[in-house]
Amino acid sequence: MSYARERSRPYEPGQVAPFKVSRSKIELYMQCPRCFWLDVRHKITRPSSPPFNINKAIDELFKKEFDVYRAEGKPHPLMQQFGVDAVPYTHKDLDTWRYNFTGVTTLHAPTNLHVFGAVDDVWVNPAGELMVVDYKATAKAAPVTALGPEGGWQDMYRRQMEVYQWLLRQNGFAVSDTGYFVYATGNPGKDAFDGVVEFETHVFPHAGKSDWVEQTLLDMKTCMESDTMPAVGTAAMGGPCEFCTYARSRTELTLKALQKKS
Repeated sequence: MSYARERSRPYEPGQVAPFKVSRSKIELYMQCPRCFWLDVRHKITRPSSPPFNINKAIDELFKKEFDVYRAEGKPHPLMQQFGVDAVPYTHKDLDTWRYNFTGVTTLHAPTNLHVFGAVDDVWVNPAGELMVVDYKATAKAAPVTALGPEGGWQDMYRRQMEVYQWLLRQNGFAVSDTGYFVYATGNPGKDAFDGVVEFETHVFPHAGKSDWVEQTLLDMKTCMESDTMPAVGTAAMGGPCEFCTYARSRTELTLKALQKKS
């Protein structure tokens, strides 16, 4: 299946056409309204990080695995191992939901924002409730068996799942508050590589609370409509935005250099 990717344009205050915001743009606003404003109003984006190609490969392999059991209408062995009473969900739009540039979509009427986000997987429990599933991969000495305490960088993962839960609810689905992380941890403690990294996978739940999404979208729209660049704020990551801090420091040094020359 192929999709044409539309070239995005800056937001124009008061525009009539819906404006597309991805799940990652919601996260960007949560981390730093200034970075978000520069992105949507002027297409000045944060410097990008290198692609996590190994993580993407693991995601694709997980999808292929779970699709085998989806076709059979049976639970994956990992679901049985960790006591998840569900089966992979089958829906005609699942491929669309999982594709980055389409995802699960909704038009948020109060803001005229076209909100979308691509899920990794969806399971369904005996009550007919959909369960959002997110695949994660990392490498650590000990396997990841739960997310860390609230207030850390893992809050990004919580918000990610909760946006997907909100999106599916906006499409009329009954969605369980409980979602699941399928977390694969590579073991770096072996004596040699030999072309193999051994992973230990754990499945654990997250009780999502998506009620924050509505107000956040309203706040985002107010930010987008303003011609005033937001102040450098405190990021949701637990400290000042490192991108804004860098930009401000670089500007100050540049101005000092110009003053010396004059």
